[in-house]
Amino acid sequence: MTGWRVRDYTPDDLEAVIRVDAESGTTGESPLFPLSDAVAALQALHPAVVATADEVVIGAVVSRVDGDRSWILRICMAPAWRHRGLGSDLITALEHRLFAGGVRTVHAVLPDGETGATALHNCGFDARPGLVFFEKRGRVTPQAVSMLASLGAELPPGGLWQKVAGMQREKELIERRLVLPLAHPEMAAQHGVELPRAVMLFGPPGTGKSTFAHAIASRLRWPFLELFPARLAAEYGLASGLNRRFDEIARLDHVLVFIDEVEEIAGTRSGAGATAVGVVNELLKAIVRFRSQDGRLLVCATNDVTTLDPAFLRHGRFDYVLPIGPPDDRARAALWESYLARAGAEADIMELASASEGFTPADIAHVARTVSQVQFERTFDTGARARPTTEDYLRTIGETKPTVSAAMAEEFAHQTAEFARI
Repeated sequence: MTGWRVRDYTPDDLEAVIRVDAESGTTGESPLFPLSDAVAALQALHPAVVATADEVVIGAVVSRVDGDRSWILRICMAPAWRHRGLGSDLITALEHRLFAGGVRTVHAVLPDGETGATALHNCGFDARPGLVFFEKRGRVTPQAVSMLASLGAELPPGGLWQKVAGMQREKELIERRLVLPLAHPEMAAQHGVELPRAVMLFGPPGTGKSTFAHAIASRLRWPFLELFPARLAAEYGLASGLNRRFDEIARLDHVLVFIDEVEEIAGTRSGAGATAVGVVNELLKAIVRFRSQDGRLLVCATNDVTTLDPAFLRHGRFDYVLPIGPPDDRARAALWESYLARAGAEADIMELASASEGFTPADIAHVARTVSQVQFERTFDTGARARPTTEDYLRTIGETKPTVSAAMAEEFAHQTAEFARI
């Protein structure tokens, strides 16, 4: 006598199965399939069996069928009934039902040493050595999707970080100061590292501040939400709109919030009107609230850090104030290499990098786009594939005025020395 009876699951067993599952684990590791998946399978009447003793549920095995394959979602047993062959009886009974229903292969994934592992071995399941289980979880819950859409947020495509060509110094700084702690908060906490909540990017126009903000969100797999002050002002009034929007953001689990040209709403309050002062005050209070929650990062960008209100940059509001300047020789070469590869061009990269000194990434993108358009039109007109040469790029570089003048570059160097906090 075994002391138990195995039978088909019925909807009346749901509460008892959940109870047994809660006390069944032995390793402390999370199962591959969450309990919600098992409950959904039970409610959809996928094959499942339970074991009872004196009419009390003491064990269960739950499956989900996909065509001719099935996954075992749960193997659970009350602690007092382990190591008696109960698991083997449950699995065997489920197998009979699955194979009779047309299933040809049954899969199961358990943490090593978890309840049910021995029973699987005893029932003839083969472990697959050499396999590595990969997992990637989304940062956005289904409940947050509609709210993100209503706020105008987006989920940046993966790989944007890798597509930021050149700018290696800036990338390494942002990767280490921002991305690594936020992507590995447990490790950061072990070393007493406080997670960054807000960062200011400053530098001349076209140097890639907005691009970096998008890339950080992509790297973290967080939604990207840009706040547009003019839109908030038109809808609610700027101070009220900022307060309202940050209250809505507080209900999200993860988000990167971006404010470009933040000097428009955070300019110095000295000599400003009452409305402007009120807006700055509201934004400062919103940042304090924003910093009180995990799973979020505020990225602000400005072309001229000297125009910001001094209180805005104090410690405790922005963790870092990072300069994003024009690319150096090495970064320009990397940018040119990227664009030449896309165009299928064979040109002297180092000559182009030297000739484009002072150009921003946006300037180089403009030159590359202009040359590609000319070659496309030439191919269309002649019917023969035209390929750009070094001279084509140099000519277009000569016709392009750099965004960053010598005076702007000098001012950026002064601002970096005075305001950068890295």
